[in-house]
Amino acid sequence: MAQDIKPTRSELLKVKKQIKLAKSGHSLLKKKRDGLILEFFEILKKAKSLRQELVELYSIALEKTNIARTMESDLKIKSMAMAVRELPEVKLEAKNIMGILVPKIESAKIESKSMERGYGIYSSSISIDEAADAFEKVMEKIALVAEVETSMKKLLNEIEKTKRRVNALEFVVMPNLNKTKSFIQLRLEEMEREGTFRMKKIKMKMKAAAA
Repeated sequence: MAQDIKPTRSELLKVKKQIKLAKSGHSLLKKKRDGLILEFFEILKKAKSLRQELVELYSIALEKTNIARTMESDLKIKSMAMAVRELPEVKLEAKNIMGILVPKIESAKIESKSMERGYGIYSSSISIDEAADAFEKVMEKIALVAEVETSMKKLLNEIEKTKRRVNALEFVVMPNLNKTKSFIQLRLEEMEREGTFRMKKIKMKMKAAAA
């Protein structure tokens, strides 16, 4: 059946153009993948550093809270916590990393003064204020960690998608196109030889008829 297929020169040119485009796309996607991987490892270093800072701040906050619980009753601490009315203000924007939108915290107003927390300044104490300060710092650091780790997840997803596209081009699309090109070239050469052979036969018949 393969011998019955008669490709044309235009089909060969079309396949060659597709191969050229596939090679160009493959090169661009590889560069994108490598760039994303570099960005990912940069953000990973930042994430590890922020995680370590968060652990340290949380440890300090727990220590301050335990001191406050020793100095004051748990009931008093809970009632003062319930008096807080204002929610932390976190403003999110987006930034572009190689075509991928990732979150960016523009501002995170979580730390506040004692008078801004909603409980009376006279009903508070130094130990409670220190515990509140420590946990507000923890909350601000959590917001930064969330930003960085969300960026990491988005980058990782994009890296995986880009890797799949690179592999598809490298191991499926381009080999298939090259096989098609080789087949078309082979058939065109065969057709050319067949045409030359037919012309020779016709010439021989014409000579024999003339004789």
